[in-house]
Amino acid sequence: MAKARARKTQVPATPLALPPVVLQLLGDEAPVLLSALREPPPVSIRQNQLKPAPEQGTPVPWCAHGRYLEERPVFTLDPYFHAGCYYVQEAASMLLEQAFRACGPLPERAVALDLCAAPGGKTTHLAALLPPDALLIANEPVRARQAALQENLWKWGRPDVVVTGSLPEAFAPMGEWCDLILVDAPCSGEGMFRKDPFARAQWNEELVESCALRQIGILDDAWAALKPGGHLIYSTCTWEEKENEAHVQRLIDQGATYIPIAVDESWGVAIGDRGLRCYPHRLRGEGFFIAVLRKPGEVDTRYFGAGEVRPLDGEIAGWLRDPEGQCVIQQDGIGHLIASHWTDLVDELMRSVRVLSPGIPAVQPKGEGVVPHAALALCTALKVEAFHRLELDHVAALAYLRGEAPSAQRAAGLALVQFDGLHLGWAHGAGNRWNNAWPAPWRIRMR
Repeated sequence: MAKARARKTQVPATPLALPPVVLQLLGDEAPVLLSALREPPPVSIRQNQLKPAPEQGTPVPWCAHGRYLEERPVFTLDPYFHAGCYYVQEAASMLLEQAFRACGPLPERAVALDLCAAPGGKTTHLAALLPPDALLIANEPVRARQAALQENLWKWGRPDVVVTGSLPEAFAPMGEWCDLILVDAPCSGEGMFRKDPFARAQWNEELVESCALRQIGILDDAWAALKPGGHLIYSTCTWEEKENEAHVQRLIDQGATYIPIAVDESWGVAIGDRGLRCYPHRLRGEGFFIAVLRKPGEVDTRYFGAGEVRPLDGEIAGWLRDPEGQCVIQQDGIGHLIASHWTDLVDELMRSVRVLSPGIPAVQPKGEGVVPHAALALCTALKVEAFHRLELDHVAALAYLRGEAPSAQRAAGLALVQFDGLHLGWAHGAGNRWNNAWPAPWRIRMR
């Protein structure tokens, strides 16, 4: 299913054809769509306003920080990419921004859950849209995809992010606890036919039926976790009605309110009475569906209170721009940074589901002491002035990202490695070189 497999193997070429439901929906427009699917897909990125970088491309009209690029660069060899200055994302998926706006203002200290989060495109977008006092929980049940999700979120740099790795039903003991839930569901993947040969090769009617059944379970679990008055954003990359509008209607029949998403007619988005649809022949993007539903009841403004006060160690406090109200939760020898008022909720999560990181990893043991974690170097909570800075040019930055040791004279202590003023990671002084602390799984393999 789309969004549910990690794959690197080659697949045989599959003739490009439209599923029957698309032929029925589009009629005379179907040949135009088929022609568009034979064209190269557009290249788009979403820039990170927490980490300013040189402006690129032309605007994606429905996303404030989305940009189309005229050609596809080698992102792997761009230090700005590794610093978390932008995320490479398909443009139609950026309609999440308009869906988020349709939900209206969130309650104070809102809790948002992305239930099917990897690899992190919509999760990092949600991280950019949420107010600073909100908590974001990114859940990915497929183990092969969890490392990529963590890496992308940590590079994005937003504090107060928790990553979990459980099936949606595992959240059931917590009751109704989320103000906003995003379900970007595993689907039959028709909307990715242009970009992904695997999506074409795997598609069949049986896949559609199995995806629709699986989506019902995920949506029921999400609905059960949503507070009264909370909002559910549902999206897929398929055009199948039974995977899209049928699910929306089923929740409406159970009492949900459908919330229209405001879009400009010039964007080319197809506006239905149960959601928005994107077709590549109408806009610069891939196939996509998105809808917003509100759970009945008065808005529940209660939030989890702070648990036991866990004061920061003096050294760790000195690493942060604003240590007041922060605490560290230990897991597997790593200290994770989280706002103190979220400790009760994080404790509850750790009792109920598999928590991969109960906050941003901030501190880890080294010898008889501690050092900052790689994720903290990329987090906006870091107090940059607390560290010696090692500024690298483009060539040296790429060498660092490959795992090479920058040369030095009388290097000692800890240094924060920077490129164009953006923090990348850590290096430890060893006389005539800086020992590289960029995580091995993140290293560039390309030459």
